[in-house]
Amino acid sequence: MSYYNPPRQRNLYDPKGNVPFTLSRSRIEGYLRCPRCFYLDRRLGVDQPPTPGYPINSAIDFLLKKEFDLLRKSGKPHELMKKYGVDAVPYDHPDLPVWRDDMGNFIGTSYLHLPTNLRITGMVDDVWISPKGELHIVDYKATSTQKEISLEDEYKQSYKNQMEIYQWLFRKNDFKVSKTGYFVYANAKKSPEKFDGILEFEMQIISHFGDDKWVEPTIEKIKKCLDSNQIPDYSKDCDYCKYRQVAKKFEGKATQSSLGF
Repeated sequence: MSYYNPPRQRNLYDPKGNVPFTLSRSRIEGYLRCPRCFYLDRRLGVDQPPTPGYPINSAIDFLLKKEFDLLRKSGKPHELMKKYGVDAVPYDHPDLPVWRDDMGNFIGTSYLHLPTNLRITGMVDDVWISPKGELHIVDYKATSTQKEISLEDEYKQSYKNQMEIYQWLFRKNDFKVSKTGYFVYANAKKSPEKFDGILEFEMQIISHFGDDKWVEPTIEKIKKCLDSNQIPDYSKDCDYCKYRQVAKKFEGKATQSSLGF
């Protein structure tokens, strides 16, 4: 069964269009990884092949939301928040189900960036509020490692970007947002001698001091990229670009050989 879809004909960016163009947080991250792949997707409709879903991670997200929701109405902190000295409680707001996309409508929180006419969207996992009325953006992460969990790994930069875009979105929607966001990590243990159909997790909170100054300049760069009629160059660090270059090279050789391709 193939999961790849042919180039789309709808929901593409039109440089001459006047309707705000929606750009999700994940698409912004895609641009940061590779402007060429981003352009092929948003302008030409050729998206990267999809990766498999992570149903266990999704289940953990769902269960953590339920767990923190039990304390939301009462305004009490979670024991994990007490353990890590987080002076806040789960935020009780009528729009939280929309921000988290609990209904699966892919709405989340959004902001129309008027200078570019791009509507930026994102879906948070949780929001906590401090006694001072500041919001802390919260993201749930699931993993299984025996190494110390750190945000300093190279690939964790995307996690920081994610957090900072969410912080920017909430500030643009007139919320008082703390620069400190939190990652709630569920780390599946590999030490038990027996499985017995039960995964045991070590829970941890890691803070991140966000800086969203890069977000708006990046949105402006994305606008210029989308308006251009020239496909960006191959990115040297993009695996998809490397694959296409190598494949094109060998396909060219094959057509000149006697292989009959």
